[in-house]
Amino acid sequence: MQDPQDSTSAPASAQALPDSAPAPAPVLNPVDENWARQTLVDLAFANLKEQQSQRRWKMGMRLAWLLFLGFVVWQVFSLNSPATHTSFPHTALVTIQGEIGPDTEASAENVMSSMRTALEDPGSRALILLINSPGGSPVQAGLINDEVTRLRALHNKPIYAVVEESCASAAYYIAAAADQIYVDKASLVGSIGVLMDGFGFTGLMDKLGVERRLMTAGENKGFLDPFSPQTEPQRQHAQTMLNQIHTQFIDVVKKGRGDRLKETPELYSGLFWSGQQAVDLGLADSLGSIDGVAREVVKAPDVIDYTQRENVAERLVKRFGVAVGEGSVRAMRTVGAGLR
Repeated sequence: MQDPQDSTSAPASAQALPDSAPAPAPVLNPVDENWARQTLVDLAFANLKEQQSQRRWKMGMRLAWLLFLGFVVWQVFSLNSPATHTSFPHTALVTIQGEIGPDTEASAENVMSSMRTALEDPGSRALILLINSPGGSPVQAGLINDEVTRLRALHNKPIYAVVEESCASAAYYIAAAADQIYVDKASLVGSIGVLMDGFGFTGLMDKLGVERRLMTAGENKGFLDPFSPQTEPQRQHAQTMLNQIHTQFIDVVKKGRGDRLKETPELYSGLFWSGQQAVDLGLADSLGSIDGVAREVVKAPDVIDYTQRENVAERLVKRFGVAVGEGSVRAMRTVGAGLR
């Protein structure tokens, strides 16, 4: 007979549960449940802030790009625009500075555009070409020389060349077309000659045992290759071209300077002279400066600079190598020129 007071007996319900029944789900502590809910809320807010930050960044980048484009347009139409037409008498100035070449500030495109704008101004009485250049491309110099002659006849205004440090080779090719050339007594003037330079490494390659493998279609296609030997016919061909260009240079100087030249055997040899020697030889007319020519020769002492220079926007575009942007800058400049 079982003792009714036996407290160690298991409840009937517990004894009835099978061994494979799942354990009851744990009951969350209210504190843990609040923590989980708050964590989910914090994660949602963090994600929202991250999305907002990304949107702000994209909007900021778009705004910065729009500001940059606006700066480029402003630079093109404002800072790089030539001097506006003036009514009072003045002397126009265009500077030819540094190497003369197609991709420089002293390119034929820039110089000729500046000259046209200067001489089209009804207030300009004459144009001074301020030259400080060691030379450069004979092609670019020839284009400018022809344009000087054309514009002088078209506008019936004198064009003077004023030399500062140097006016040599292609720079003198340009100056020869001017009505008169003024120099400083210590300027370097002349160098009426043509050169073609390069290097040859064939002897060094033979010593190092290096073989040049150059394939061409045309027996003379690679005659300027520094790693290939130069034949005598090739050398003579190059010399013929140089002589022809030299003759063209001499003809331009004689046409521009006329009987003012005191021709000597060395005059067209490629030598250059001081400004005072250039005056004595007839390569220049007199000693003078910008202010002196404007005041004493042109009789219009106020000088206005019409030089077309590369502006900040164009330098930025070239520096970052944005070819499309550079094309856009040039197109906008062309449109701007047509609107004036």
